[in-house]
Amino acid sequence: MAKVWFITGVSSGFGKELARIVIEKGDLVAATFRKKELATDFTEQYKGKGIGIVVDVTKEDQVKAGVQQALQVFQKTDVLVNNAGHGTMGAIEEFSMEEIRAQMETNFFGAMAVTKEVLPILRKQGSGHIVQISSVAGFRATAGFGLYNASKFALEGFSEALAQEVAPFGIKVTIVEPGPFRTEFLGTSMKPAERKIDDYQQSAVGQTYAYAERMNGKQEGDPKKAAQAIVDYVYSDRKALRLPLGRIPVQSIRAKIAQVEEDVKTNEDIAFSTIYPD
Repeated sequence: MAKVWFITGVSSGFGKELARIVIEKGDLVAATFRKKELATDFTEQYKGKGIGIVVDVTKEDQVKAGVQQALQVFQKTDVLVNNAGHGTMGAIEEFSMEEIRAQMETNFFGAMAVTKEVLPILRKQGSGHIVQISSVAGFRATAGFGLYNASKFALEGFSEALAQEVAPFGIKVTIVEPGPFRTEFLGTSMKPAERKIDDYQQSAVGQTYAYAERMNGKQEGDPKKAAQAIVDYVYSDRKALRLPLGRIPVQSIRAKIAQVEEDVKTNEDIAFSTIYPD
């Protein structure tokens, strides 16, 4: 029987490729867009196999209505992919609180809202799969991406706990951690800090800006291959919580693990000195 996928953020990048591959496989897709015309075009393009739904994940009423619309059309939801999001770049000090909240609203609260709305459906079914599109930046932080790091660290934190909470109900959670892929992430999906502080432009933050400009359009990752890997993983028996995609995430994750292990080893004596004696 065909699976029903609810995928957010399908206008471009991973979301667009995922929807295409899933439908080509013979599954059904409820795809969310912020623009009505894009949702209409999707429905027309994939008649009977996919529907486009207007949802801004930062609007709770739209999230509720969108999930229910998909349920009415397809009668079930098997796979949720929280893909909607955008990036930010700049030093932490450069961002206004308004910019900070906007980043968290989409990347964290948006994913949380959609997840909470879909969970009762999956629990009732006794099965399902929640795929969180995070980033290698959700595991290892980098100067200049601190705000984006915070949003993805938050996504991974709640997803790690969620996996433990919903496993008894037959629901699987996967955190996808892509590296650099040739999507619009470093282009139209990136929102740099409105304020610039000269001191930071001469530091590691400035180097991050230069790196992003140099890499945009030249990333080693192929989004079509990434989307296919995600679909294959959903259909596989693998149970690992995290799915890194690309060479850089594997290297970065291993480097972070080694650094954390070194930190723990260095301060283990202090840690143990704080407990009550036996």
